[in-house]
Parts: sequence; structure tokens; C-alpha cells
Amino acid sequence: MERKESGNDSDAFGFKFLTKTSYAPPSWASHLAPIPSHVFSLGHFPTPIHKWNLPNLPHNTEVWLKSNFSGVSDDFWNLWGFERICYVLLLQRDDLSGMQLSGNKVRKLEFLMADAVAQGADCIITIGGIQSNHCRAAAVAAKYLNLDCYLILRTSKVLVDQDPGLIGNLLVERLVGAHIELISKEEYSKIGSVTLTNILKEKLLKEGRRPYVIPVGGSNSIGTWGYIEAIKEIEQQLQTGTGGVKFDDIVVACGSGGTIAGLSLGSWLGTLKAKVHAFSVCDDPDYFYDYTQGLLDGLNAGVDSRDIVNIQNVSVYMTFKNILMNILMNGKQPTPPTTTQ
Repeated sequence: MERKESGNDSDAFGFKFLTKTSYAPPSWASHLAPIPSHVFSLGHFPTPIHKWNLPNLPHNTEVWLKSNFSGVSDDFWNLWGFERICYVLLLQRDDLSGMQLSGNKVRKLEFLMADAVAQGADCIITIGGIQSNHCRAAAVAAKYLNLDCYLILRTSKVLVDQDPGLIGNLLVERLVGAHIELISKEEYSKIGSVTLTNILKEKLLKEGRRPYVIPVGGSNSIGTWGYIEAIKEIEQQLQTGTGGVKFDDIVVACGSGGTIAGLSLGSWLGTLKAKVHAFSVCDDPDYFYDYTQGLLDGLNAGVDSRDIVNIQNVSVYMTFKNILMNILMNGKQPTPPTTTQ
């Protein structure tokens, strides 16, 4: 990511954290629109890639760790395939990208929070499950930037009228002063996340507040830039550390759509040219094809989501070996981009 500031000493000592800088996209993404004007430095990037020795892997298969983990419940593994001879598993670990900000969630929030501040917001609204890593990350990011945070959290019907307690991410959210509103899964399904956040937005506007709404998972066209930048990061790491080895495939869990939109678009436009395979952990593939298409259209990408990402339903019975062999046997290269760059 090109951030227009002088000197690199501040990087070495972590002084760039929480700084807002003007943003310049990768050259191959410069035709997309709108391009964010600024970005906050909220994560510790790039996250490293290192080899991970796992037992009982197929012949000529290697597993590597891309450090940026976000937890089992949200986008918890990425699989990358080396061309012909070597396949790579990349796990995303929040301990190295900033634990309070939930690993991969911070990539989207770097752009979303900059947009919120640019629009003069004094608070943010977002929504997700009761233990949403995204909601935790948004609450912490808001606290860092002196914004109030309002969370709408989905839970079971029997618990919606009870105090949610201090378990897991709720502890962090309450420590940073987030305002928490619970909604039952049934009401959530009936009303929808967009309507729920808009109702709260209107309420806050009437109170004289200036709210900024962040969708489920931070997955909108602005948040998508976080994973366009992630592809640029991978490209730079390949140039400096792999001896010319090329990735064939990317496999990622899909819970809201923004990650796969950014990865697939970045890979298609950039030099990586890896095929993105997504396993949906909620909803169905058609829903995510359509949602991803909306994100791509929001960037004027001029590409069909079905041409750059393969989305499948995930099963709790699927193992890493099942997924790996599926990629080994059925992997396909993406169609080269035709956009003038």
C-alpha cells in the first residue's frame, strides 16, 4: 500500500499506528472508482508467511502460514496453491495483525473508519452475531479514534432479554464502552441487517448524532479495498521471498462477501492471477455471487463475479484434506483481465 508520507523510521517503531494518510491504489486498480481518499493505519502489516509442517499431507504438498488469524468463527483459513508442485495453507492470525482488532477485520476497517471520519461522523453503527469478530474490531477501532460505537448483536430468542454478560468478544466490547443492542435471530431474519441499522441510524440522527453505518462484516465497496490491498501485499511478498514460485489458487471461508470480492478482484486485475475458491459458512452460493457482484459493480470493476470466484457451500464434515484434494483435482485459472490498465 502506498501511503504518502516521508521516511520509514516511524514504521520500525510503530509510530504509524492510528495515523491517517492519503491513499494511492495499486497501479492495476487505479481505474476502479470510487477510490478512497485516505486510509487509517490500524493493523500491523504485512503479516509474514512461513512454513507449517503438518503430518499426512498428500505427496508434493506443502503448508505455509500467513500470519493474520481471526478465529474459527470468521474467515479462519485461507488455502493457497503453488503452481504444479506445491500447495499452501495460509491461516489468518490476529495476534500479529493486532489482536484487539481481530486480524483480517482490520483490513476493511482501515478504509471504513477513514471514510467515517472524512464524513464527520461522531459514532459508528454495525451489526453481527453475538460473538462477531468484526463487531469487536469495530468497537476497538472506534474507541481508538474517539468515536462512539453502537452494536446490534444477533442472539437466541431465549437470551435476547438477558444481560449478555462478559464472555468472549462481549468483554472487549464492553471494556471499550460500546453500546450493545440485542436482536433475536428470528427478528434479524425477518427485518434484515440493513433495515435494523437504518432504524438505529434514524434514531441517533434525531438525537443530534452523526452516525456512520458499517454493514455486516464491513463488506461494502469501501471495505473491499482492504482485500484489494491484501493481494498487493501478497504480490510484494512473492517478489521478495519465494524464488519465483507462483500461486494457483486461493481458498477462503465466506461469511459476508467483502473478503472474496477484494481477493478475487485484486487477483484478477493484478499479477497474481490465482483462482479464488470461497466456502460459504452462511446463506448459499447464489446469494454470495449476487452480493459480490454488487460490490464489484460499486467499484465499476466491469467483471462478472462468477468469472473470478468459485463459491461452494461448506459442510461441517469437510476436512482440510477434502478441500485440498478438491483444489488439486479441479483447480482452474481465472480468465485474464481485458480492462486497459
